[in-house]
Amino acid sequence: MLTAYDWLWATLLDETGVDGLLVGDTLGMVVQGRESTLPVTLKQIIYHAEMVVRGTKRALVVVDLPFMTFQVSPRQAVRNAGRILKETGAAAVKLESGARQASTIEALAGVDLPVMAHVGMRPQSVRKYGKMSAIQRNAQQLMQDAIAAEQAGAFAIVLELIPREIARDITAELSIPTIGIGAGPDCDGQVLVTPDMLGLTAGFNPKYLKRYADIREAAVTAARQYVEEVQQGAFPDAAHSHGQ
Repeated sequence: MLTAYDWLWATLLDETGVDGLLVGDTLGMVVQGRESTLPVTLKQIIYHAEMVVRGTKRALVVVDLPFMTFQVSPRQAVRNAGRILKETGAAAVKLESGARQASTIEALAGVDLPVMAHVGMRPQSVRKYGKMSAIQRNAQQLMQDAIAAEQAGAFAIVLELIPREIARDITAELSIPTIGIGAGPDCDGQVLVTPDMLGLTAGFNPKYLKRYADIREAAVTAARQYVEEVQQGAFPDAAHSHGQ
């Protein structure tokens, strides 16, 4: 699973054989340039998700429920999740959840809205944890959260920033797939933020991140060459100009 935020990247990533595309509220940071995911709105996530779905032919598209679009009540969550799926055509929603959100997951699953859970480090709880990279180590609580999410009706669960041994035990205990990020190799699948994986985000180097390319450097080099050639009159040349 990888993240996608628009039509262009959805079309590119869908061709790779990736199983899932997550329209994450991480767009608040990697697209909008904010310090956290908290400012992302329901309207914004719908806007981005609609583009991703339009660019996708085979991957499962999952959309994050943004901060304060599901915490008030299960009824609020059902209304907003239903709106996301109806207006975007996405396959499922994801919410940061644990045992306390079991009733919300149950409400969503109860009206046939596919829901992916998310335990461990929860970016929307940054005000509580104090930083985005806080590793969650309470094995008992993490297991309780994961089991509660499955029993409530989640079809899969993201495990974020937890020790690999805990992730391994949770994966063995559950019958639904686990998708890890910073949770080691024993999960059923993995998810990364695409701009991070492609080297587009500077200054972000958590231990779990593997950069598979350096597109940032390639893009900067290409743009600099373009600027220089325009300033020097080398572009456009005859080969890139229309004749009579």
